[in-house]
Amino acid sequence: MTFSRLTHLDCARCGRRYDADVLANLCECGSPLLARYDLDAVRASVTPADLAGRPPTLWRYHEVLPVRDPRHVVTLGEGMTPLLPLPRLGEALGVPGLLMKDEGLVPTGSFKARGAAVGVSRAAELGATGIAMPTNGNAGAAWALYAARAGLRSVIAMPVDAPEITRAECAVSGADLYLVRGLIGDAGKMIAELVSTSDGGLFDTSTLKEPYRIEGKKTMGYEIAEQLGWRCPDVILYPTGGGVGLIGIHKALREMVELGWITGKMPRLVAVQATGCAPIVKAFEAGERTAEPWPDATTIAFGINVPKALGDFLILDALYDTGGTAIAVDDEALLAAQELCARLEGAFVCPEGAAAFAAVRLLRKEGWLGEGEEVVVLNTGAGIKYPDTVGVKVPTLDIGDSLPR
Repeated sequence: MTFSRLTHLDCARCGRRYDADVLANLCECGSPLLARYDLDAVRASVTPADLAGRPPTLWRYHEVLPVRDPRHVVTLGEGMTPLLPLPRLGEALGVPGLLMKDEGLVPTGSFKARGAAVGVSRAAELGATGIAMPTNGNAGAAWALYAARAGLRSVIAMPVDAPEITRAECAVSGADLYLVRGLIGDAGKMIAELVSTSDGGLFDTSTLKEPYRIEGKKTMGYEIAEQLGWRCPDVILYPTGGGVGLIGIHKALREMVELGWITGKMPRLVAVQATGCAPIVKAFEAGERTAEPWPDATTIAFGINVPKALGDFLILDALYDTGGTAIAVDDEALLAAQELCARLEGAFVCPEGAAAFAAVRLLRKEGWLGEGEEVVVLNTGAGIKYPDTVGVKVPTLDIGDSLPR
């Protein structure tokens, strides 16, 4: 059996073709590279029914993943997260057919583990000895831990305001961790300078600056289709910063259509941002193909605090292609949605996932979402990684006191 049907890389903007079997970052034009596969060979060798007997991890889709030799797979058991009905929350938001893809249950506590598993595996397979990246927190934590699993060095730079638990994940993995008084873009400049002077000792794994993070994240799209019996929901909402997850899901949908694994209309994709950092929303509303940097970006949903995404044109293409939309919610609304989700469904979601639930309410109120539609929200991480988003004020009792009736 051929483990991967990877054929080559091509530029997402100019189409220039690259060898997939050497470490690569961006195209000469400065745009991201995308992995391509021999989908005819995949179609001829595997069917959706064949997948049912495989282990419940993202590696069940290995023919459309880039690692050529299974011995190079670096895994902590990531993938096949639950697709949970949320009937009470759905009723409250006016969308009874509400589902949540809960990425808080993967290793490292966020969907970033998917991209790290595939990205680290392929980097190690191609000979990398160390990786370096800027992060808003969760991605750096995931890549540091998977790098440790692979025996690679990792250098991580994150804004000083990033969630504290993600610092601990990096530190405990042995990463070289640096905190930056600035935003992720400022950290990115430092990483780029370091990589350029490392004599090949560090491989830049910044968002979309290597081709394989997106391949891990696209498996969310494959899983949603498989979990629904190889069909699509009407709408998928995704909290969008760098947008790799949304781009990946769109890529997966396109691949599954070509494979014949799904038919009919593709789901409408929704990019959810915060009002304090909404470059994609602004560009979409103006009908633009790229987004301008967002000034003075700020939001409690730190994972989507990305003023300028390298793959902004790919995010917008996915929205236009599927008849989707982009919407921004404020921090007050997303925190209210986080609390409502926990109270009604017992699900403590991350602030970014909560932003997507807040967006459901707004889109339903505007009539963009219909009451009878099946809607999937991506919760991209565990709420327990963001303890500061919830204020706890409760009575303190002394020994001998009685609990109130």
